[in-house]
Amino acid sequence: MNIKDPTFEKAKEHFVLALDHIAKERWADAEGELRASLKFMPSRVSTRTNLCATLIKLEKFREAMDLVKETLALDTKNPELSLNQGLLFSKEGQHEEALTSYERAIELKPDYAEAWSNRGVALNDLRHPEEALASYDRAIELKPDYAEAWSNRGVALNDLRRHEEALVSHDRAIELKPDYAEAWSNRGVALNDLRRHEEALASYDRAIELKPDYAVALNNLGNTLNDLRRHEEALASYDQAIGLKPDYVEAWSNRGNALNDLRRHEEALASYDRAIGLKPVYAEAWSNRGNALNDLRRHEEALVSYERSIELKPDTDYILGDLVHTQMKICRWSDLDERCQTLRSRLFSGDPASSPFTVLGLLDDPHQQKRCAEIYARRKFSFGSELGPIGRSKRKDKIRVGYFSMDFREHPVAHLMAELIETHDRNKFEIFGFSFGADTGGSMRKRLEGAFDKFFEVSQISELDIARLARDHEIDITIDLGGYTQDSRPAIFAHRAAPIQINYLGFPGTMGTEHLDYFIGDRVTVTEENIGHFSEKIIFLPNSFQANPTQRPIGSQTSSRATYGLPESGFVFCCFNNIWKITPDIFKVWASILKGAGDSVLWLSVDSDSARLRLRTALENLGVDGDRLLFSPRVTREIYFDQYNFCNLFLDTLPYNAGTTASDALWMGTPLVTLAGECFGGRMAASLLHAVGLPELITHTTQEYETLAIELANNPERLSSLKARLAENRATCPLFNTALFTQHVEAAYQAAYDRYHEGLAPDHIYVSA
Repeated sequence: MNIKDPTFEKAKEHFVLALDHIAKERWADAEGELRASLKFMPSRVSTRTNLCATLIKLEKFREAMDLVKETLALDTKNPELSLNQGLLFSKEGQHEEALTSYERAIELKPDYAEAWSNRGVALNDLRHPEEALASYDRAIELKPDYAEAWSNRGVALNDLRRHEEALVSHDRAIELKPDYAEAWSNRGVALNDLRRHEEALASYDRAIELKPDYAVALNNLGNTLNDLRRHEEALASYDQAIGLKPDYVEAWSNRGNALNDLRRHEEALASYDRAIGLKPVYAEAWSNRGNALNDLRRHEEALVSYERSIELKPDTDYILGDLVHTQMKICRWSDLDERCQTLRSRLFSGDPASSPFTVLGLLDDPHQQKRCAEIYARRKFSFGSELGPIGRSKRKDKIRVGYFSMDFREHPVAHLMAELIETHDRNKFEIFGFSFGADTGGSMRKRLEGAFDKFFEVSQISELDIARLARDHEIDITIDLGGYTQDSRPAIFAHRAAPIQINYLGFPGTMGTEHLDYFIGDRVTVTEENIGHFSEKIIFLPNSFQANPTQRPIGSQTSSRATYGLPESGFVFCCFNNIWKITPDIFKVWASILKGAGDSVLWLSVDSDSARLRLRTALENLGVDGDRLLFSPRVTREIYFDQYNFCNLFLDTLPYNAGTTASDALWMGTPLVTLAGECFGGRMAASLLHAVGLPELITHTTQEYETLAIELANNPERLSSLKARLAENRATCPLFNTALFTQHVEAAYQAAYDRYHEGLAPDHIYVSA
């Protein structure tokens, strides 16, 4: 006759009830029963292990960790305890320790599928997605119907940018467990990365339907809404996520992104600061904070944020380029060479160290510029558009050309393009405008709205829908005027908005992708040496690549040198390029020029007080009085043009030349000395000088550049002769002949159109003069 132990029976009774609650995910009830069971048998390891797992579900992590430590003292060879310990380390962000715990669990129980799956999570958190994938595959081999492992496998595949495979894995998880909210949310992330945004939204909605308090799904939903330019809705979604989980750092940071996109930069900054307050080591939030500070023109503070982000996570995508570009905005050159060398090295290895635009101003190397663009394009546009291949259209009586820009406002691109758009031959072309920038009003915006045959404001719709709109209107040729510049939307062209797509003007470099068919240049900017460094075929215009108006402002008739704080006499060199185009190398040459032209000053356009101080200090360190450096703040367009009336010679920058500022200077009669580089951006001013009839102002070495500038400053007769030729040429040269330029561009469009309708692939087009 067996006598039952009443203590054991009581413990068992509560334990059995707890298991029933666990099966039904009634975690609070399970905790109560397990604690009751432990009152009768405090040392029972299986009860303690289940209580630990339950406390984790209830997010009572500190209690759970204390319990694990106590229980491991009772049983050092319990794989479930090691698993729970790993989960707790993961919650604390201690991924190495978590990995060690999971591997200990596997050592104790080699066929422990849950430990293999969680090992994969730790490896993924440690940014080893390939190893994570192998761990998930082992878990699935041991337990083929393991939905969690299938979903986690999808996460790793997504991190490896194998988005289609990730989607298959998430779908398998959902097939095994249809009410698996996490898998539905992860599926949405994969769909979002595939640019299948509407399907992603539906997937998140299903996750939230299954689990209304699922903060992660709400955060992911916000990300997709933000990608769709539905920023207000995204903001509401992030706020819901934060309401459910106030310490949700990723949601706080993403909320800042939505606010920044809404140009509510101060509020964005507060949101990033909240994320950082919750998690000081959150590198992404520091980086995003730097972006907001840059938008607020608080570049010194932005630099601190970027440096902190890099300190925490050196391989964050594009941040090294953001950091260096910010340094250039405030002329902080102290460690520039070292960082540029790191940038080169990382680009060589295929690392997304910088966005393409930043590289244009740093590296006069066409191979590196193309490499950077290709890396960027692969990461951003490696998706199949749900629009599918574009159908072959029929020939029309009029070619439909669509110009796409965020700068149809008071902006250099608009000033260069407006007259071209007005001058197009409406008997042969229909001209459409697609604007996705801020509508700031003003005369230029109104002028452009009237210049196009049809004008679409598309800033609030997705890239997919913009491409669809272009297809609906049967656009034949799209012209991307933004490229990779700020606020551009190159994904429009990845969706193939038209049969023929052209990269022009806004971004002076290759896009590094097959989506753009042509690049508009000329024989000066695109040479035999650099033509192979374009992914696009080149349209060679006969005079210059740059559109220009026939008229510009000429300035005030009442101003004087004193108006702008210039000395009453002496030679005035100027450079009104963006400050970030000034490199230490070119500045050193400028110092030598000032030494060689004794009674001279250099006039720059610089807003930042810290940059002004650094530039003056740098000049003094090069042996030149810092007071010979003069600065202009941001001024109106009319004042900007008037300033040229008091400039004797414009000194160009390299590797990123003057573009619009160069043609502005030439229009105003100010000669320009340029140093021609290897890349398109470093040869723009040379193109303009050829087109205005002054090729002798193009130099090819720093010594030639320095010598010519000094000679012109010290030889007033030669300079006067140049200015006279420039004044004479202005009325007759190709550079300012909009009608002629329009004919050449239209000939290029016609040639590209004809090739397409003849079934020929894009090829270089040479437009005859």
